[in-house]
Amino acid sequence: MPAYHGRMIELPGELVLGTRNAGKLRELEPLLSPLGIRCRSLDGLAGAVEVEETGSTFAENAALKASQQAVAVSRHVLAEDSGLLVDALDGAPGVYSARYSGPGATDERNNDLLLERLAAIDPARGRGAAYECHMAVAAPDGEILVTASGRCRGVIATSRRGTGGFGYDPLFIVPEYHATFGELGPSVKAVISHRARALRRLVEILRGGRVR
Repeated sequence: MPAYHGRMIELPGELVLGTRNAGKLRELEPLLSPLGIRCRSLDGLAGAVEVEETGSTFAENAALKASQQAVAVSRHVLAEDSGLLVDALDGAPGVYSARYSGPGATDERNNDLLLERLAAIDPARGRGAAYECHMAVAAPDGEILVTASGRCRGVIATSRRGTGGFGYDPLFIVPEYHATFGELGPSVKAVISHRARALRRLVEILRGGRVR
């Protein structure tokens, strides 16, 4: 059992993923199964609450969601907060990625707004960007047990490419593959995505008892 801050942690047989996002569940589930950990989303789970993302960073929001949901459902919860940081927009949309286009935001509207704002930027500033993810696991009493993060660099396309994934995936080009996340299959994303990298780091910590 991994040790964290002097205490031993017994890995739970099931982790509740602190999300109702089906896309995130599809990405995270196969990455946790090698550890023998089942996972489920918040859908239909009694006691689940809506957590207000008041943090100024992805790390703060991930910890808020993990801790508050764990207490609410009395289970171990893995929560993550992630988003897109565009260099030419000084890191926007950042923590507002999911709600970039305002109340009632959708992936379509968010992508449209991103393209619109980049079109107004001096092309010399480039279209570099990064997807970033921070994860936190909380015990049923709300204590944060483990945190991890991951990042994937890319470039924002001038128009949507591909229909896979969710969020800004149709616009996020991974230069090494000359394709967007919307074009790449789930098997590739399971290796190179920001979320996959964060989860691999988290799994390493859980397996080896190493903490940062």
